[in-house]
Amino acid sequence: MRFRHPDGTLVHLSYCTNVHPAETLDGVLAQLRDHCEPVRRRLGRDRLGIGLWLARGAARALVDDPVALRGLRTELDRRGLEVVTLNGFPYEGFGAEAVKHRVYRPDWTEPERLAHTTDLARLLAALLPDDITEGSVSTLPLAWRTAFDEHAAATARAALTTLTERLDALEELTGKSVRLALEPEPGCAVETTADAIAPLTGLPGDRVGVCVDTCHLATSFEDPATALAALDAAGIGVPKAQLSTALHAEHPHRPDVRAALAAYAEPRFLHQTRTVTATGLHGTDDLPEALAGDTLPDTAPWRAHFHVPLHAPPAPPLTSTLPVLQDALTHLVGGARPRTRHLEVETYTWQALPPGARPRTRGRLADGIAAELTLARDLLTDLGLKEIP
Repeated sequence: MRFRHPDGTLVHLSYCTNVHPAETLDGVLAQLRDHCEPVRRRLGRDRLGIGLWLARGAARALVDDPVALRGLRTELDRRGLEVVTLNGFPYEGFGAEAVKHRVYRPDWTEPERLAHTTDLARLLAALLPDDITEGSVSTLPLAWRTAFDEHAAATARAALTTLTERLDALEELTGKSVRLALEPEPGCAVETTADAIAPLTGLPGDRVGVCVDTCHLATSFEDPATALAALDAAGIGVPKAQLSTALHAEHPHRPDVRAALAAYAEPRFLHQTRTVTATGLHGTDDLPEALAGDTLPDTAPWRAHFHVPLHAPPAPPLTSTLPVLQDALTHLVGGARPRTRHLEVETYTWQALPPGARPRTRGRLADGIAAELTLARDLLTDLGLKEIP
């Protein structure tokens, strides 16, 4: 979905396909048929943006076979879909029964991450619509924090520098500009937007910036205005933002609240949990750990890294952090000029929701994704952006 900002800038809204992951090219093509096109039809639009997730195997198949790449581009066009951004965070196995810490490997200290991201940038340049010259690839925030020392930081920085050189060469060759966006996430070497400033300062050009995920922002109790102002002051851009909401528990000391939270403590993904007290930010690496005894202070609200559907907050006594998303969106695209041109709804946790809230059919999932995009669209038009048919 395309929107025109009041200053004339084109802003894209998409949804991320890691919600129905596939490891192969055939699986990606099936996604377009079985999920993405039905969402577009539910929205009544001729064109729908998708934030494509290409696992390592699917990406290599496309790089190795130009005919297959042209076929994917043709299939996107045929189904009324367009791609301006890729989710390069998960490398592979995102549909496994237990993802947890695996999603952070390989990290930016390992050559496989640089090679995969280079491939994604080249593929995106070929998949961008003819009238679009700018694409974005989001990626993990360097690494999980443990064992990330000064040597690791230097190795990751060298890899990012190499990538910027490759992105410069790609633009010279294709005329398409692709930018990388590190996605701060609780528990990682770059947990907050503030943590991103030091490792990104001084990189050549403006090829690498931050992907602002509003669930992660809220989980770490960051104030959107403060976070974005700090990035602006440091000269660090926001090539992409992910529209998502976290799980919020206002009174975590209450037994009924803990029981409600326990329904979200599922085995597939990490659900880092945070709280802020007078002594600062406290956290655990997963929700079950937070619920176990007195590991996490319960005198102040908790937030958990669980991507709650935008339009469907959890039942009381829990809520979502939709107000943080709305605040962030106001500061991202509600000003005189947009800070980003790529917005992506990224609720990948539909099948990890408590059993009663999970969509039981493809049609129900498509209904839910379409409802999320409708809410996002309404938020954008309320900010003065106009949807382009």
